[in-house]
Amino acid sequence: MRPIIFSKMDFSHSNLFGYIEDLQELTIIERPVRRSLKTPEEIERLTVDEELSDIERAVYLLSSGQDIQGTSVVANLPVLMRQNPAETLRRVLPKIREVLHVAGVEMQLTAAVSFLTVLQEESVSIHTYSHSFLHIILQNVEHRDAGVSNAWLETLLAVIEALPKETVRHEILNPLVSKAQLSQTLQSRLVSCKIMGKVANKFEAHIIKREVLPLVKSLCQDVEYEVRTCMCRQLEHVARGIGTELTKTVVLPELVELARDEGSSVRLAAFETLVNLLDMFDADDRSQTVLPLVKSFCEKSFKADESILVSLSFHLGKLCNGLYGIFTPEQHLRFLEFYKKLSTLGLQQENGHNDNQLHLQTLEQEKKYISVRKNCAYNFPAMIVFVDPKNFNLELYSIFFCLCHDPEVPVRCTMAISFFEVAKLLNSDVCTIHKELVTLLQDESLEVLDALVGHLPEILELMTNRGENSGSESKLLSIPDLIPALTTAEQRAATSLKWRTHEKLLQKYACLPHIIPSDQIYYRFLHRMLTIILTNNVLPVQKAAARTLCVYLRYNRKQEQRHEVIQKLIEQLGQGKSYWNRLRFLDTCEFIMELFSKSFFCKYFFLPVLELTHDPVANVRMKLCCLLPKVKSTLKIPTDKHLLQQLELCIRKLLCQEKDKDVLTIVKRTVLELDRMEISVDAFQKRFYENDLLDQEKERQEHLLLEMEQLEKEKQKNEGRSTNINDKMLEKKRRDSKTSSVLAKSINLSVSGSSSGTSAGKEEKKSKLVRSQSFSTQILHPKYSNIDKCPNKSSATAYTSSVSGMGRSCMLSFSDDSFRTHSAGNSGNAAFPCSSSRNLFNSADQKNNGNKESHSRRMSM
Repeated sequence: MRPIIFSKMDFSHSNLFGYIEDLQELTIIERPVRRSLKTPEEIERLTVDEELSDIERAVYLLSSGQDIQGTSVVANLPVLMRQNPAETLRRVLPKIREVLHVAGVEMQLTAAVSFLTVLQEESVSIHTYSHSFLHIILQNVEHRDAGVSNAWLETLLAVIEALPKETVRHEILNPLVSKAQLSQTLQSRLVSCKIMGKVANKFEAHIIKREVLPLVKSLCQDVEYEVRTCMCRQLEHVARGIGTELTKTVVLPELVELARDEGSSVRLAAFETLVNLLDMFDADDRSQTVLPLVKSFCEKSFKADESILVSLSFHLGKLCNGLYGIFTPEQHLRFLEFYKKLSTLGLQQENGHNDNQLHLQTLEQEKKYISVRKNCAYNFPAMIVFVDPKNFNLELYSIFFCLCHDPEVPVRCTMAISFFEVAKLLNSDVCTIHKELVTLLQDESLEVLDALVGHLPEILELMTNRGENSGSESKLLSIPDLIPALTTAEQRAATSLKWRTHEKLLQKYACLPHIIPSDQIYYRFLHRMLTIILTNNVLPVQKAAARTLCVYLRYNRKQEQRHEVIQKLIEQLGQGKSYWNRLRFLDTCEFIMELFSKSFFCKYFFLPVLELTHDPVANVRMKLCCLLPKVKSTLKIPTDKHLLQQLELCIRKLLCQEKDKDVLTIVKRTVLELDRMEISVDAFQKRFYENDLLDQEKERQEHLLLEMEQLEKEKQKNEGRSTNINDKMLEKKRRDSKTSSVLAKSINLSVSGSSSGTSAGKEEKKSKLVRSQSFSTQILHPKYSNIDKCPNKSSATAYTSSVSGMGRSCMLSFSDDSFRTHSAGNSGNAAFPCSSSRNLFNSADQKNNGNKESHSRRMSM
């Protein structure tokens, strides 16, 4: 309705009638509508006595109720069968059978679904079902309405699967002989074709040969092309039922004849059935019978029979690989060229190849050509197998480029979906398609991006696999422009309305620590995740960004950067002005508890979480109370005894001071749950063994990141000191004109000679660095994507024995000093207190090897 603006009303002759129409519409809206109201007589007819049982009510409604009430009873039939099957079969089902003779379409469709549901739920035995329901189904299969007939047919085909052979033979197969005759209606013969395909898998080959195949041949030669098409599509099921020999002698000749039929739909059905049955034909049949037919289809598809073009492009991959063994080199090349032609079908005019052809493509042709190119994109992995991945650059790269840059979105979407399969097939040559990966990441359509992101972690792993033995920097060089493409993709998803694509993208970006260096993630992605949490309005997107940010923080390799991110999380989220940010802080804390060790959470986030018990917003306090059991599970006694006291104090305050009824209810429920919880202690216990082992593994990985940072700093210092010595040695070796291998060895010797400390200490540092680097290369590997996976017992035992010298002193030093800024005076020793304690206790272990008291004393520390 047009808006009426009185201040600018124009009462000219042209506009006056428009305003009158608007006013009339308003009066119609104001008028009371009486048509939807029921009269007392109608209400009386629709009223049912409340004292009737379910069975009696169903019988009454089917006998004297209206159609809508009868449909409701039929829809409720599975419930009645579950409650009282005997009475339902005795009283309700006969009434339904009577009503279905004169029922409308809606009740017929409802009955077909209800009968199928009763079969699937197995409310009665199959013998009882066939005795009570099968005759009703068979009576309605040939309903005059095509939709109703198809619904009952689907129910019948499902029933045939469950019925015993003798019942199928007497009740279905024997009457089928008369139903398949030419004197029957078209609908009856079509139903017979579909039943024939289902029955063929039910009996032995000799029964099918004697009783089914004569009907099959008769229906394949029916005068109506719809019947021939339908029976042709069922020949695949018949062939599977009769075996290879009969297929060769009976089914294949019928298919050859149907492939030359005058009806295009019959020829198409014959072609598709031939492709699906390729595995049942021997080499002679494929070379002498199938291959000539296929060649004929390919030749006619561009000339006179374009109806088969879409189907041919869809089955071309299966066809080429199915006939691969009988192709001559010339035929192999011909089919490859045919695929290339299909891949660019409809684009020649746009690219200027057919300037002389001035005829315009119709809309129907354009849709058909788009479908053909989409099918070619779907078959691209199969064509790589056909030409051998070694020949990809020579034979198929140009087609791959064209399909990835196709002007139509469905084609590019299909290429994005199959990109992972292509990358797997290329293996070591996967670097040849990195440009197309960047192109698809920057595609203008978000549908393409959504299709690509599904396997993005696996694709990036394959792309960077060539640099597996080197650092992350060299891995990154294998995919130029990857970081800009990833950031562009995320920004485009963020500015669109498709938040599910954005959420999926952020979840998949958690794999980036395995691909991209830590500094690049910190500057390009980590702060972006924090911005999304603070500014985005979609809750699933915020949570996905929060979890990915925690993963980035988990594997960040610089202590100063980690400390900065932790401070921002606490200040901007936990202490933010918006209650929405404080709620997201609690979500982030859940991810912190999932990904980090207990000591890490207790050190940085335990007290900021408890501060929210004083939050002025009830929703924040409510969410905090639900989180408190998880918070308590991070504590260890006696180390975190003071934190436990703080937790108990906050709970007392909530119980005493809380005024909101909903929050108080949750607080009381949480208190009961907290009372039942048991707190783990510092030492291993049987009941907490798996959880403690998992927490020890997380803490070990956090220590490795700290050691890695420290050792890299020491390595840089040592390299700076030995620069002059290396230069002198190089000059001397050049003067001596020795071989390059001797030169490399001398450089290694000079570097090792310039480092400080004893040889044992150097070997220990080298082993730590190698172990740390190996850990960093496995960060968020898809095989290890679940970092919470519990390690095996043997590895835990080895780790426990290796850190037994450290005791709790190393763990306490991590939880107390690992992220603090040290003064210049004690920076040399206080940066890593774990190293000195480890060396000290290792020497003590050598002296007191086998002394159990000293071991227990170290554990108590």
